[in-house]
Amino acid sequence: MVSMKEIAKKCNVSVASVSKALNGYSDISEETRKMILKTASEMGYLPNSSARTLKTKRSYNIGVMFVDEAASGLTHDYFNHVLETFKRTAEERGYDITFTSGKISGQKLSYYEHCRYRGVDGVVIACVDFYADEVQELIRSEIPVVTIDHVFDGNIAVVSNNGQGMEDLVTYIYNQGHRRIAYIHGDNTSVTRIRLTSFYRTLQRMGVETPDDYIKESPYRDADSAAKATRELLDLPNPPTCILYPDDYAAIGGINEIRERGLRIPEDISIAGYDGITIAKILEPKLTTLCQDTVAIGRIAAEKLIDLIENPKTTMIDKFTVDGTLFKGASVKQLLPDR
Repeated sequence: MVSMKEIAKKCNVSVASVSKALNGYSDISEETRKMILKTASEMGYLPNSSARTLKTKRSYNIGVMFVDEAASGLTHDYFNHVLETFKRTAEERGYDITFTSGKISGQKLSYYEHCRYRGVDGVVIACVDFYADEVQELIRSEIPVVTIDHVFDGNIAVVSNNGQGMEDLVTYIYNQGHRRIAYIHGDNTSVTRIRLTSFYRTLQRMGVETPDDYIKESPYRDADSAAKATRELLDLPNPPTCILYPDDYAAIGGINEIRERGLRIPEDISIAGYDGITIAKILEPKLTTLCQDTVAIGRIAAEKLIDLIENPKTTMIDKFTVDGTLFKGASVKQLLPDR
């Protein structure tokens, strides 16, 4: 087994410097830390986790709370990509990942109790009911927490810029000549409320009135529900020329309904999604959508949580907003403005 002394000799540094680099201490230059970690990895060094925990008072284990009500689990495209980047960034900083749940060997535990049981140094929370009592208990606890796409006072949050994203998407559709624009939005979450407000505000600024029957609700990632809402919109006496969906996956349900009616996209009806998942760019026609920057969201969430764990007194508690980019695709037709 490779020792710290051997690593120190290879790097031409002291054993103390190797120890500091391997244990995450901040009083060592970033260049030296990276050099030591790279050398240790190349030499096959494996730290004794129990010894490290005793010495540093940290487990180097981060909890991930991910509760997907749609039961799509890690096949949830958006959060899967966010958490993959989160995991990669955390591992680069020497941390392992543990998914937290409410059970240990069949015994029911609260999220907080599970985190204490696992001894995690901190927790990232994504895709949950943020108002649930168990989540609130964890948020108020002593455990460092970073939330994704939800903001709590006194906690670090990393959020996609949903307001600007929806504005960019609606503005593009408007500039394509559409005035009858419908929106099938997701269920009642802070993300949905921000997007819906931005939808209304953008059209109001452009002088476009949106009939109430152009607004439908459908759970995120629910193709069947999105198909039903699409059916209702197409059956209106004056149907929309463009339909926005809560996410790209739900848009597939709308596409199926549209094609079952013998209608063409975008010749007969235009559509747009949200998220920018891979499937949006391989559909035919390519789906117009707002691509969220999942890489930046996951990376920033990991970096800020680890900063909070390692430097709790100096880490700024703030909201970090990540912009997305519009993917124009080919599912929104250019219309004359009077349609």
